Amino acid sequence: MSLVYPVNETFLSWQGEGVHLGRKAFFIRLQGCPIKCSWCDSASTWHPQFVPKDLRKASAAELAQEAQAARPEFVVITGGEPCVHDLTALLAALRAVALPIHLETSGAYPIAEGFNWVTVSPKWAKLPLAESLARADEVKVIVETPDSPAKWLEAVGGRWLAKHVWLHPEWSQRANPAVLKAITDLVKTVGAPYRAGWQVHKPYQADSLDPRSRPATPLGGDRERGF
Repeated sequence: MSLVYPVNETFLSWQGEGVHLGRKAFFIRLQGCPIKCSWCDSASTWHPQFVPKDLRKASAAELAQEAQAARPEFVVITGGEPCVHDLTALLAALRAVALPIHLETSGAYPIAEGFNWVTVSPKWAKLPLAESLARADEVKVIVETPDSPAKWLEAVGGRWLAKHVWLHPEWSQRANPAVLKAITDLVKTVGAPYRAGWQVHKPYQADSLDPRSRPATPLGGDRERGF
């Protein structure tokens, strides 16, 4: 019996964050996350109140065929926390159709071999592995309070290994002047590897234009959607 993956959603959009911002991408969002952040913006991957009743199970070959049909520049495997799954078969299937493969992970679990790009977004509930931080092409720090960047720098031993460390305001704090000033001050004072970040796809509502995507379920709240 071939391995099947629990799939929360798949959709064609463009990458809304990081170095690859604005590039056409096909997203595979896998179900399941043991980290469970209180402000999670994809709570339907784990929160019992939002877990979809029509959860899909798909083989690696099915997902690769769907991705290939969308003709993206690359595929993003995300979650939830995708690295709680054995991604070996999915990586092989996507490589077989010649698609570059990007990963979005907390870094708290081992990362399989074969990704073309790795984004680590560390979470306090389960700290990233040292090998994940070393493997990261970019890091996305979620800035919940003005002192979040300093706390994370201390947590990783005083030095980031990635060339790009994005400072993203936690989405419910995106209009908090103190949070935004902290990000701006750090970039202006320190510079590289820090970069000011934003989830650009959200004001565009780019992901939701694909009917395969699910409505957002952010636990931290979303003023634009009224919750």
